Amino acid sequence: MKERLKIGISACFFHADTARPIFTGKTLQYIEQSVAHWVASNGEALPVMVPSPLGDTSRGKVSLDDYATWLDGLVLMGGSDMWPGHYGEEPLQPQWLGDRVRDEYETALARAFVAEGKPVFGVCRGLQVLNVAFGGSLLQDIGTLKPQALAHRQAELYDQHFHQVELVAGTRLAQLYPGASRFQVNSVHHQGINRLAKDFTVEATCPDDELIEAIRWRGPSYVAAVQWHPEFHKPLEHGVIDDGPILADFLDAARAARAARA
Repeated sequence: MKERLKIGISACFFHADTARPIFTGKTLQYIEQSVAHWVASNGEALPVMVPSPLGDTSRGKVSLDDYATWLDGLVLMGGSDMWPGHYGEEPLQPQWLGDRVRDEYETALARAFVAEGKPVFGVCRGLQVLNVAFGGSLLQDIGTLKPQALAHRQAELYDQHFHQVELVAGTRLAQLYPGASRFQVNSVHHQGINRLAKDFTVEATCPDDELIEAIRWRGPSYVAAVQWHPEFHKPLEHGVIDDGPILADFLDAARAARAARA
């Protein structure tokens, strides 16, 4: 059996809150179990949460660079909004302030893996982090700034909300699904790409409003992302795409990067 890959997963944050009745005043870093289970689903990878080494309890000299050296690839998982200041804007509403601490941690983490030539895959918020990290911008709220757009999030439905995406012919993502042009995905985001980062290719869009649903870097290493959550549903459940080929492609890139450094 091939040695399993070690795949890092970026952490979400519950910041210290003195009003929270459990872990009162403590910062929590965590991942959703579905992300770890998706990464491990084909038996080739061991998921590893990458905690931020910063914070008021920080001690020692372990850095994000150390994780980028040790691990074979990185998944940036979904979660909170990004702080609009990262792309030169003021928040249009107080609830869209985002999580600046997590933004800076994940941006630094992604850059560490890119510097090592190791693959990075973004999920939902992860797509947005990568777009901003490489110089792009976001729509702070799709419904406000593009009122004609399809509803990309319905809170009462959450992960049971779906729409179609259309593959861009000739892209790597399209090559993973020969003979297919459209498929269904879940949709839980209210923000999305506004200005695409330089040197990125659009790989899928929403046919109803042309919002970007998948991107890939044209640089020397694997950096790709999707706006949906491949970990939320089993293959073909609710008619959604089988994301297995996407995971396999990412893990193939991780194995190739490992072999190149051997």
